[in-house]
Amino acid sequence: MYQYNVDIELVEELEAKAVKIRKDLLNFIYRIGMGHLGGELSIVEIAVALYYKYMNYDPKNPKWEERDRLVLSKGHCSETFYTVYQDLGMYTMDYMVEHFESLDTYKFGMHSNRLKVPAIEVSAGSLGHGLPIAVGMALGARMQKKNWRTFVLTGDGELNEGTNWEAFMAGGHHQLGNLVALIDKNGLQMTGHTRDTLTIDPLDKKLKAFNWDVVSIDGNDMYAVCEALQNLPPADPVSRRKPVAIILNTVKGKGVDFMEDVATWHGGGIAKEQLEEALVSVEKNRRVR
Repeated sequence: MYQYNVDIELVEELEAKAVKIRKDLLNFIYRIGMGHLGGELSIVEIAVALYYKYMNYDPKNPKWEERDRLVLSKGHCSETFYTVYQDLGMYTMDYMVEHFESLDTYKFGMHSNRLKVPAIEVSAGSLGHGLPIAVGMALGARMQKKNWRTFVLTGDGELNEGTNWEAFMAGGHHQLGNLVALIDKNGLQMTGHTRDTLTIDPLDKKLKAFNWDVVSIDGNDMYAVCEALQNLPPADPVSRRKPVAIILNTVKGKGVDFMEDVATWHGGGIAKEQLEEALVSVEKNRRVR
């Protein structure tokens, strides 16, 4: 991996943005009455770092041919991305609420739909399909000799799906150096701990055996996230090198004390009193460097 120093002022700016996104997300879920707050809160740091700094992306032109691709495989956490989109000026919050799973004017849903929201690369619902599609995108970039990179964000519970392991095998075999798997390892899925449902550990050793370079970090530490993304090798589509997997060790419900590491916050809405407590908690947990 290349070694670069991370600008601490940039980290602080992104941390402040993450606080805003968490608050906006909580308000959004309160207004629409449904969501998957646990996993949506755990991916805030990686989403903010990518969209505001490390991904080659133009929010004014979401179908720009030279953009980096970001596939949200854990599509039930789409509201985090929607919240980022409104902060980037692509939509207003009121517009998203008005068109959230509405009968005749539907654009936004709990599971992302690329036909309704241009910024979404891949429609999601059934888990396990994002990584295989991302492998195909990375191969497509190689065939076209395009320098854009493909990122794919998966959950750890999602790795129970066998299609992911076929895709890991294919990515390693083809040496797709323009492919980056981001694994939100928050340790919980809908029914409880992933270790009790179907353990995926030791995940780092398994991925290395599939011929991937692996970085394991605190996925809720913005400095660590920036360092991992900044040190990615260039996205050269022709040169063959190992794809990169970044294991994001996160906390489900991160930033909201009463939600952290609690499986029951996998899905559902949030009451007014809970919203007020959650917003106070996010502010209290604001990092001071």
